[in-house]
Amino acid sequence: MNRNLILGLILSSLVILAALVSFVWTPYAHTAMNIPQKLQTPNALHWFGTDHFGRDIFSMIMVGARTSIAVALVAVSIGIALGVPLGLLAAARKGSWTDEIVMRSNDLVFAFPSLVIAILITAVFGAGAVNAIIAIGIFNIPVFARITRGAALSLWEREFILAARVAGKSATHISVEHILPNVMNLLIVQGTIQFSLGILAEAGLSYVGLGAQPPTPSWGRMLADAQTMVSFAPHLALIPGMAIILTVLGLNLMGDGLRDLLDPRLRVRRS
Repeated sequence: MNRNLILGLILSSLVILAALVSFVWTPYAHTAMNIPQKLQTPNALHWFGTDHFGRDIFSMIMVGARTSIAVALVAVSIGIALGVPLGLLAAARKGSWTDEIVMRSNDLVFAFPSLVIAILITAVFGAGAVNAIIAIGIFNIPVFARITRGAALSLWEREFILAARVAGKSATHISVEHILPNVMNLLIVQGTIQFSLGILAEAGLSYVGLGAQPPTPSWGRMLADAQTMVSFAPHLALIPGMAIILTVLGLNLMGDGLRDLLDPRLRVRRS
């Protein structure tokens, strides 16, 4: 029994459940302001307290989970959809101009962190969740391209690939039919890790005002709003901060557990 995987699944499931439930129910409307009840500490009516506008923090955390998951999920999907084919192509054309162009393009993207890419995008199109998705997604493309290429290169020298080439199969056919299934486990683990990093990136972009815009709740913007009130209302920063920490921790534990589960060599080594 893999404890990391179980604990990661529990933490991740709680966050996903909160996000799904928020579509149909929250204790209060996340935009409802009640100034007379502002800055309340956690109590029976407001489980996580209220913010400086009297909004229910528990409701905002639930809807914020929806925002973070949606941004990270779409951004990682962009990285997989574009990065994996590029990695397979580069591996199949190792040493060619195609390989060189793909890898040097990856180096160029790596030179600009997602925050810098987001600033460039928002300078042209304005701030928002969609632009945050694009920025994080662009940064994920070279990650998956490098992972895929590195794993695929070792497979191209294996006997079953040589047999497929002798049988007359094209490089594209071999990449899709033989290479991709054998790197899928690695991509699943990396996707879990990038998903957690995507949630961190979304929180960071929202913290500096480049992510989801009001009135859509965001954990990062909740932290930004709370930074001037930490001395007399610390729960405003602690609660969204703990939400980010527990979500990222759960996803990282799940990724570590999946790596052990999908790689028999690691499982034997740790046993």
